[in-house]
Amino acid sequence: MASVISLSFQKLQAQKQFASIEKNHNVRAKDLSHELNSSKDTLLLSSTKPIDYVYAINSDLKREIDFYSNANSLQIPLNQLSKGKHVFVVGHQKMQIIFVVRILTETKKTIAMVSKESQTTHSN
Repeated sequence: MASVISLSFQKLQAQKQFASIEKNHNVRAKDLSHELNSSKDTLLLSSTKPIDYVYAINSDLKREIDFYSNANSLQIPLNQLSKGKHVFVVGHQKMQIIFVVRILTETKKTIAMVSKESQTTHSN
């Protein structure tokens, strides 16, 4: 009986989402695609024009991501971010596109931002 309960608990934990996104639906933000991957642990940014920078501010008003780029697509792992609400600001075509990502579980690992041109690794 205990093993059945244990297995069902592990299955429920495995199905728990890592993050959720509140997208910017403004017409001026349509050039920037901002999605989460299927496992919801990586933010996927893409555009036909270069993305200048990305930063995220948490609920304590601290920057947990601060990344300057000149790439058309970025993959930003979210496993380094603290649990809670993060406001993302993306500099794109002399505009700032703002959206929210909520981290639902707590983890700490090394973060690596990947673009087609380069890969950068940061650790806290």
